[in-house]
Amino acid sequence: MISTRRGPARRRTTTVAPPLLQNGDHLGAAEFLRRYSAMPEVKKAELINGIVYMASPVRAKQHGIPDSIMQVWLGTYAAHTPGTCVAANSTVRFDADNVPQPDALLMIERGGRARIGKDGYIHGAPELIVEIAASSASLDLNDKLHAYRRAGVLEYIVWRPEEKACGWFVLEDDNFIQLRPDKSHLLRSQAFPGLVLDMKALVAKNAAGVLAALNKSTGKAAHKNFVSRLAKQG
Repeated sequence: MISTRRGPARRRTTTVAPPLLQNGDHLGAAEFLRRYSAMPEVKKAELINGIVYMASPVRAKQHGIPDSIMQVWLGTYAAHTPGTCVAANSTVRFDADNVPQPDALLMIERGGRARIGKDGYIHGAPELIVEIAASSASLDLNDKLHAYRRAGVLEYIVWRPEEKACGWFVLEDDNFIQLRPDKSHLLRSQAFPGLVLDMKALVAKNAAGVLAALNKSTGKAAHKNFVSRLAKQG
């Protein structure tokens, strides 16, 4: 007679899905990212001062078209400025309470204030952040502005297409100070030499005018010197 002996029963392990993100949730950064990663259908969610904000549907005229102009503007500058990196709609980890997802950002790749971590997220404060503020204007100009200031973001641009207005803030003595355009309606970055924005063309959504002003500035002495400094950091 042949006898058989059964080994110990194997325990079945079940993976419990994390709770869904909800507007207004109070979470820490790690739990926020755990829930966000489990919801690939959600395209934009942010943690600002420990509170979850989820984006409304995006309209073309109010957000999509302005966003594309900003991406082309920053992308053109980065293409002419080796050592810089532009990213669209990317999650940034500031601290335990703030994980924004700005519409656009520009950062120095090596030796800058931010880096891309092994997890694929940006860690630290990029030198420049851009937000297109339509339905999010109240958040972008209040809680998010203060979160960016505390994190040490050097420059912050908020374009409000429906109001035909755009503010460019620079960090001075731990406060954001708004730049004023010159007589030619131009604003110039303090962190990125050669990065020039034609405000009149921008609020008119004139992409050609925005790029024309930028192309006149890149390649000049200040920009060339900046590119040389970046090359030495690499």
